[in-house]
Amino acid sequence: MIKVFISIFKLLIISLLTSVIYSCTSISTQSLIDINSLNEEPIGTASDVRMVYTDSMRVSAILIAKKHIDFTNLSFKYSEFPEGVKVTFFDKGNNQSEVTSDYAIIYDATNIVDLRGNVVLKSNTGTELISDQIFWDSSNNWIFTEHPFEYKDEDFQISAIRLDTNKEFSKFMTGKLTGTIAVRDSVQ
Repeated sequence: MIKVFISIFKLLIISLLTSVIYSCTSISTQSLIDINSLNEEPIGTASDVRMVYTDSMRVSAILIAKKHIDFTNLSFKYSEFPEGVKVTFFDKGNNQSEVTSDYAIIYDATNIVDLRGNVVLKSNTGTELISDQIFWDSSNNWIFTEHPFEYKDEDFQISAIRLDTNKEFSKFMTGKLTGTIAVRDSVQ
């Protein structure tokens, strides 16, 4: 009789332990899946954004956007402006230049700004650059694109594919170009 009781008790303990182990395993597995899953959700979203950038107590830029999605919680941090952006830059003389686009994304690690869709850059001197996509390297103040673009100022009216230039447009390289370029003769 004691042997039967011990056998039943052993079966009961084994059954109980087995059910506990399997129930814990499924919970642990789901917990591990949740913890280790790739979460690409933004850390925050904002509407009707106005960001003011300052440098040494002087306003250097004002960014306005309808929507800002912040993915700076990911390993490759970035911020997205899916409904367009307008940025007004101010130089030390308080002269304004403006950039607008239908979409923008800022990559924190590389300091590259990717502007897409109806991109227009207008300087305070009347220079205008128009393209479907323009990249701006904010660390090096460099502008580039592989897309067709139009560039206009009082001396130039250029259409081309591919642009690589500094922000002053004093050094630039293009691909095949068309348009009007004023050439000045130098007197020697």
